[in-house]
Amino acid sequence: MEPAQRNYADFHEHLARLEAAGLLWRIDAPVNKDTEMHPLVRWQFRGGIPEHERKAFLFTNITDSKGRRYDIPVAVGALAANPEIYRIGMNVPGIADIGPAWEHAIRNPIAPRVVETAPCHEVIITGRDLEGSGRGLEGLPIPISTTGFDAAPYLTATCVITRNPDTGVQNIGTYRGQLKASNRLGMMTLSNLRAGAYEHWRKHNGRGKGMPVAIVVGCPPVVAFQGPQKLPLELDEIAVAGGLAGAPINVVRAHTVDLVVPAESELVIEGYADPDYLEPEGPFGESHGYVALEDFNLIVDVTAITRRHNAVLASIISQVTPSESSVVKKLAYEPLFLAHVRDNLGIRGIKQVTLHEPLTNLRKVVILQFARGVQRSEIWRALHGVLALHPYVGKFIIAVDDDIDPRNTDAVLWAMSYRCNPVEDTHVVLHREPGHGPRTTDRPETDSALLIDATMKAPMPPLALPKREYMENAKRLWEKLGLPPLKPEMPWFGYSLGDWTEEWDRNAVDAAAGNWMKRSESYRQHRRRDVAPNTPTRTTETAGE
Repeated sequence: MEPAQRNYADFHEHLARLEAAGLLWRIDAPVNKDTEMHPLVRWQFRGGIPEHERKAFLFTNITDSKGRRYDIPVAVGALAANPEIYRIGMNVPGIADIGPAWEHAIRNPIAPRVVETAPCHEVIITGRDLEGSGRGLEGLPIPISTTGFDAAPYLTATCVITRNPDTGVQNIGTYRGQLKASNRLGMMTLSNLRAGAYEHWRKHNGRGKGMPVAIVVGCPPVVAFQGPQKLPLELDEIAVAGGLAGAPINVVRAHTVDLVVPAESELVIEGYADPDYLEPEGPFGESHGYVALEDFNLIVDVTAITRRHNAVLASIISQVTPSESSVVKKLAYEPLFLAHVRDNLGIRGIKQVTLHEPLTNLRKVVILQFARGVQRSEIWRALHGVLALHPYVGKFIIAVDDDIDPRNTDAVLWAMSYRCNPVEDTHVVLHREPGHGPRTTDRPETDSALLIDATMKAPMPPLALPKREYMENAKRLWEKLGLPPLKPEMPWFGYSLGDWTEEWDRNAVDAAAGNWMKRSESYRQHRRRDVAPNTPTRTTETAGE
């Protein structure tokens, strides 16, 4: 078929770009999708491998625990095993360009272009061909994510498309899909977070007609990144994807449901969600890092599976963070929160918003970095303002100065230890939405948030490390001696925090030059007998004036 015009990469081209960049492992050895695939990829997140060395995996020889073999490859980690993979998918020059690209796309969406023919319709499976052993969903190499806990293979790297039956506006969300039969799956969409698919299902509830659903697996990355992003429900994410691409996204009408789907999708599962009945779904290892226990969730009866001839199935590493899903969310959420605080609220001096990733999964710990000297009223406006953007992001919100690296938890705890007085610099906000997390009851209580101002309230003594020039000189000596490679961690040199005098600076210069003895007589002349040990000299000098 004649390919439709486009200027964005499809998933095949994205994989080729990753391979060219040295960011793809191609695994041709047999791998069991039920017991080996996800545990293998998981090791690069839990095995001490630095973030920049994590890669995507492409499995080409897939088996399962019943001895089946599959002719469709599976890609795991190909969307965001590390930020560089995400950057390549976004097609921006550098990591720093990701945030501005999102901001521009959200402000300047481009409506999709409907095409008549599409790669995702090269193979169409419907009716009786969906039923029976090895057919339909059972014929797809969908892996088990949390082997030993998950109840079944699960679709994970999904873009689930639903439509508001009142307005006609489509929504894209990333929801898990549990395989239950060759033509039926369970789908979880969070009611307490008012997810788009849940809101649409609620509108269908009681109307007697099933909700059309298209579960897209393996679409162009600029579309795939829309699923985890949190945008207004009536903003069509495919149009935002067009804003990222700088041109319309090609879409085609689905084969059996009244929805449009990305034309270059690898695989599309079409069906209808029962508008009235729910059935047990789960357990499944969730992105908050705990196993979500069995709940009642949506039932999707599959009416068609369409795909490319050479389809590649995408799967995502989630569960305990860091993970692929947390990298996707981190790079998408942080620009939104910075724009909200800086632009929507007009907070002066805000430099960075960081969502803590390892184990906490972004939503619970938020660090705001400010330029030094910002008025405390601005800091507190920002601390409260973060809570207004999303009801479930922000349980511990911490403000720090710009000499504190918000990505370094040790540095944040250092700021909290010496720049925060809990009596004066903290505030508890009651009745917060508990959000996405492990549930121990059917009706979880409301949560709360702790706001912490860990910025300097007055000048402080310098950081007790040698000054930069001395550390840089020592680094050159280190390398000359052939010692192990260094990876400097901030802070790696001392700097002034305001409480320092020119005289002390001169004394330090003299000491470094070996001239410390020349002050001996000066110290002797300043002897006193009317002060206690540890009395600051400035206190007595001021008192004597």
